[in-house]
Amino acid sequence: MVRALWTGASGMNAQQVSLDNIANNLANVNTTGYKKQTTEFSSLLYQKLQRKQTDNNGEPKPVIAQVGTGVRVTALTSIFTQGIMQETGRKNDFCIEGEGMFRVQMPDGTECYTRNGAFQMSMDGDGVTLCTAEGYPVLDSNGDIIHFSSADYDVNNLTTDQYGRFSYRDVELDEIVDLNIRIGLAQFNNPSGLDKLSDSYYRESPNSGEPRYEIEDPSLTISKIHAQYLEGSNVQTVDEIVNLITTQRAYEMNSKIISAADEMMQQANNLR
Repeated sequence: MVRALWTGASGMNAQQVSLDNIANNLANVNTTGYKKQTTEFSSLLYQKLQRKQTDNNGEPKPVIAQVGTGVRVTALTSIFTQGIMQETGRKNDFCIEGEGMFRVQMPDGTECYTRNGAFQMSMDGDGVTLCTAEGYPVLDSNGDIIHFSSADYDVNNLTTDQYGRFSYRDVELDEIVDLNIRIGLAQFNNPSGLDKLSDSYYRESPNSGEPRYEIEDPSLTISKIHAQYLEGSNVQTVDEIVNLITTQRAYEMNSKIISAADEMMQQANNLR
């Protein structure tokens, strides 16, 4: 009966984590580039109820008497499926179609990654820099900050193609000039292993492996970049509501296990 108490408690703890994860998915249903997480469970240790594995005749038993001690949360896995492309009409909004991730430089000089392409043109002393909403510079395919000098370019005449290459429309010469600047994209062998930061940023980890840059790795499928679009989250509200009901029922059943075990212990203590 004591085992049943701890088993039910482990189930309630695991379902609480699942509920927290569902709440986070629903909270980010409108977050640009958000990737939903799923909760994975595994059973805890099993205890053998019988030491001997043979019957009275010395023959081996076909089934071993073992009982489990509960459940635990193994992982919260991010699902990197494609989100819905949403048209915004904003020139500096970009949506990735494929497995790539935007390369962004953090304030400490390290590189992080995101699927949120809601970028801005930040004014500085001699021009503009393509950056995120938090002001972090976006990097090109060479790992350099994407910067345009105001003396050389009119930002309104900048355009991008489906692979994130910048071009400039020279009004005086009436021609399109390729600037040899391309938005940097990276892929990972295990994107679910990335360290999650705030503001929809990810960071390389031993679990994710090193970044593989699309422009440098010919074995990768090149992602497309759609200007004036943003990628919505891949959270399916109906699925999350179903998971919410399932989690709530599982939590309730585990609480009844604890109540039943407590009643059985009470009856055993009242025996005379």
